[in-house]
Amino acid sequence: MTTSRSISRAAAGNGDSGYVVTAGAVISWIFLWAFLDKAFGLGHETEAKNAWINGGSPTKGFLTFGAAGPFMGIYQDIAGATWADWLFMAGLAGIGVALLLGIGMRLAATTGALLMVLMWTAVLPPENNLFMDDHLIYAAVLAGLALVGAGNTLGLGGVWANLPVVRKYGWLK
Repeated sequence: MTTSRSISRAAAGNGDSGYVVTAGAVISWIFLWAFLDKAFGLGHETEAKNAWINGGSPTKGFLTFGAAGPFMGIYQDIAGATWADWLFMAGLAGIGVALLLGIGMRLAATTGALLMVLMWTAVLPPENNLFMDDHLIYAAVLAGLALVGAGNTLGLGGVWANLPVVRKYGWLK
């Protein structure tokens, strides 16, 4: 049976860890960019007048007009709710920073994968495929990052893991 420790050793030992680090950096930027654009209205997907800092809602537009499929009603019901906006933005920022720094990789990868799966359920069925879309690919990459201990390759994962609170509560790794 393959364990995450043996996968991590195999990745580190055969030179593939560079791919893992690159994947972590790329995925972290996806979360961080979404946070920055929605928070400050940088003009890519969010205009400045709709920025979170200007009173806009980071969840209202997509969940109101973009949600489709069997869960559409649920997502439209929470669109623009203050708690949903704060949870979504805190998730984007926290996941992005954790992945970039290589800290809390298990927690970041788990919550990131959950967020990606929830976003996937908001658009069922996906536009270009009956099942698969980029959200599920990102979720799978996040699972891989956690399994190979990507934060230990390049990042602060080793230092993080030795903090007393992280040693006491292993789920923070």
